[in-house]
Amino acid sequence: MEQDKGDKGVEQKKKVSFGQWWGEARPTKTVVFWSWVASVVLTMIIGFAWGGWVTGGTAQKMAEVMAEDAVVKRLAPMCVIQFNRDPGKDQKLKELKETSSWQRGDYVTKQGWATMPGEEKPDSKVADECARLLMLISK
Repeated sequence: MEQDKGDKGVEQKKKVSFGQWWGEARPTKTVVFWSWVASVVLTMIIGFAWGGWVTGGTAQKMAEVMAEDAVVKRLAPMCVIQFNRDPGKDQKLKELKETSSWQRGDYVTKQGWATMPGEEKPDSKVADECARLLMLISK
């Protein structure tokens, strides 16, 4: 029996620290490959979820919306100028104020103020922004 105790004592290994284990570790190609795949996937998840990354299609849509908004912001003041040239602007402004907020763009369109020089049809977004500006100016 004493011999059994002695054998157990010989079999006991020294505790290996993490640093020693890390230094002696030799990962296989499979482990390295899957670690790389996991790193790529994690990077993509973090990048798209919190990093502000977008796909090319989303970036294209965002650029189109920004460009359209910029054009509307540049054309709306021209609409206000056309309103100021209208001889019955005071009466029409009162009518515009009495119109519900969601119909004001249609009112501006019907008056022709949102039709830009060289265009055949008025732009509804320009008309909505023009109505908003006219409400701000009239206060």
